[in-house]
Amino acid sequence: MRWELILFFAGAIIISAGCLAPAHWLPALPNDKLLHFLAFGGLALLAGRLAQDDSQLALSLLGLFVAGSVIEALQHWVPGRKFCWRDMVANTCGIVVATLCTRNLIGI
Repeated sequence: MRWELILFFAGAIIISAGCLAPAHWLPALPNDKLLHFLAFGGLALLAGRLAQDDSQLALSLLGLFVAGSVIEALQHWVPGRKFCWRDMVANTCGIVVATLCTRNLIGI
């Protein structure tokens, strides 16, 4: 198994757990939107390294966007958490910026 795949799934599990944990379990966060941007950007970078062609990359990135949307929607039922459009924008911006960087770095 490639190290990127292990990191991708470990990161996805950690990010999902952090996003779905009750608010009182978490420390005060310095910049929640920056964390969303970095988390989904990091997953997108790993997805870019794992993708073997443009269609696989597009499907992976769409999956990340959908996963972020589902996580935000599920927060409705988590104590102290709620759906936030700004989190969705931060997730999407992280995915887009990482994708642009990946395409420039590896030339796909």
